[in-house]
Amino acid sequence: MGIIPDGNRRWARRAGLPKEDGYAHGLAPGSLLLHLARDAGIQEITYYGFTTDNCRRPPEQVKAFSEACVEAVGIIASEPVSLLVVGDKDSPTFPKELLPYTTRTDLNGGGIRVNFLVDYGWEWDLAGLKAPGNNRKKICDELRSCDISRVDLVIRWGGMRRLSGFLPVQSVYADFFVVDRMWPDLQADDFFQALRWYQKQDVTLGG
Repeated sequence: MGIIPDGNRRWARRAGLPKEDGYAHGLAPGSLLLHLARDAGIQEITYYGFTTDNCRRPPEQVKAFSEACVEAVGIIASEPVSLLVVGDKDSPTFPKELLPYTTRTDLNGGGIRVNFLVDYGWEWDLAGLKAPGNNRKKICDELRSCDISRVDLVIRWGGMRRLSGFLPVQSVYADFFVVDRMWPDLQADDFFQALRWYQKQDVTLGG
């Protein structure tokens, strides 16, 4: 399962707050969603933290979403999870506090696989691929996100209908569910509606 937690800035603007204040309000929804996914038997979940393109935003916003990602990973790390942070750790905007998690680590006895994309870019992810002609397994092995499994379902909050570069290889056959509600306003039923919808899809993986 892939999670695109969009709408933080729009939520803040509607609440009469500076745009950068919206990111901190996305922490509780992320924690709730992790518990819901684990209870539902989801084996792996990937959160979209921030992208290399996001780093072109005003400095106060970059600082705010970077700090929110560090805090979010800290919350996840307190749970029984198998945690991996994926992103360009050589970038100056990659939070150094997250470097210990760039190798998958079982925490608190291990559990659901949780991936967190930080300073992630699809071009960066694909940069390790070699010339065409490799078989599919080899291509997947060469991805910088190679330790993230194929995604069955992507859920995006905030109403936008786009992947925004989210794991293009792993999401190639993913079904896509959009929640119009902003991410900070997440409700548990958003998750359950997405699961019910997915269970009705004809999943063929191209076959």
